[in-house]
Amino acid sequence: MDPAPADTVVASRVAGYEIEDELRAAPSGRGRPIRIAGVDEVGRGAWAGPVVVCAAVTDLSPPPVLQGRGKRVIGLTDSKLLTEDHRESFAEVLPGWLAGHAIAASGPEEIDEVGMTEALRRAAVRALESLPLPPDVVILDGKHDFLSRPWRVRCEVKADQRSVTVAAASVLAKVHRDRLMAELDGEHLGYGFADSAGYPSPTHQKALEEFGPTPHHRMSWSYLDDLPRWRHLKKHRDPLAGEGQLSLL
Repeated sequence: MDPAPADTVVASRVAGYEIEDELRAAPSGRGRPIRIAGVDEVGRGAWAGPVVVCAAVTDLSPPPVLQGRGKRVIGLTDSKLLTEDHRESFAEVLPGWLAGHAIAASGPEEIDEVGMTEALRRAAVRALESLPLPPDVVILDGKHDFLSRPWRVRCEVKADQRSVTVAAASVLAKVHRDRLMAELDGEHLGYGFADSAGYPSPTHQKALEEFGPTPHHRMSWSYLDDLPRWRHLKKHRDPLAGEGQLSLL
């Protein structure tokens, strides 16, 4: 989905505390407010670079907003609905507003070794375990619980548009990974990493055909089957090592 034009993020898509309020209203038996972490990832479908996960915790105060044109304000929401400039601006203020956050990753070698599902789980666990305090419940964007026990998980479709906590994680993960891929662009000219972030753009695909994969490419993925000159480099992962590669769609 293309990002919304500057200053026109649809109000209904600005994240709120809808999911957090439901979780807080449920009896917890803990004698204190439950700690809620929002988790989101970026890079799952890329051909190169890591998958990055951010875990974020808020104090349930109103989230920061950006000043748009005229009297318009830009609210926090799914990173894909924000322009690059707005994501960068939110990434500057969110760490000071959040009660805690942590970012972790699984690199291409780990993804090749254990498969995307397990690599994603490992990155999320690293992020969650790096928070100042362990959360009582984790909100995940989407239908798939890739965390499972011992974490208590709430899966919600479009959570990054409905949960401030997940929206914050979405933005921080996206900006962190985009910056990393821009750095790799300087090391591997021609692949368009700064523009495509390792996803299969025409520039990226052309460079792969001509120069082959870099050390940052996922070598067990099916795109190599379409590269006759380089398909001999494909790694064939032990199917017992993980749950397997998720769909690239």
